[in-house]
Amino acid sequence: MTCDDVRAALSARLDGEDPQAAPAELDAHLGGCSGCRVWLARAEEVTRLVRVQAVEVPDLTASVLAAVAADPLAAGRAREVALRARRQVLRVAVAVAAVAQLATALPILLAGLGVSVDPHTSREMASFDVALAVGFVLAAWRPERARAFLPVALVLAACLAGTSAVDIANSTTALVHEIGHLAAVVQAGLLWALVRVGGDAERPLRPTLAPGRG
Repeated sequence: MTCDDVRAALSARLDGEDPQAAPAELDAHLGGCSGCRVWLARAEEVTRLVRVQAVEVPDLTASVLAAVAADPLAAGRAREVALRARRQVLRVAVAVAAVAQLATALPILLAGLGVSVDPHTSREMASFDVALAVGFVLAAWRPERARAFLPVALVLAACLAGTSAVDIANSTTALVHEIGHLAAVVQAGLLWALVRVGGDAERPLRPTLAPGRG
């Protein structure tokens, strides 16, 4: 093999390619040719410099910091959207309960429908139901004012549930006659849930500043 053939084969071997020559033959030539040994040493040095040369890496600091800062804001917005969705569902539920109560009480109040034993007492109770239903309608319309109406609904639900339990235990009334009072308990629960999500959903997000940073 000539020096040119040997150097071509050695170059291919440095590049990880097939040198198309036996390693023993290349080593034997290098052992007797100082020129090819010098050439191989320089080729190895050049190859090493090329492979370990510094690579310019773009500065991603600004984009990484921006992503870290945006993550809490995105989580806050997602939480706000979820709260608003729950709030709208609860508003509809409170409104539906109020309409159902009005539909039951107005016929008794205006026409005496369903009144059999004591018309006066029945109309008084219907008047109370209408007033209560109007309060629930207002709470559904303006959820920020539901907090003021909540104690009334909770006290009413507690009183009706307690007295019904006592009357059923004393056998002065039947369970089937007290089922209607469950509506007051359900309404109070819906109003309580609306108050819980109403304030947070209405409050806008504000950026949090670390102490000492303005």
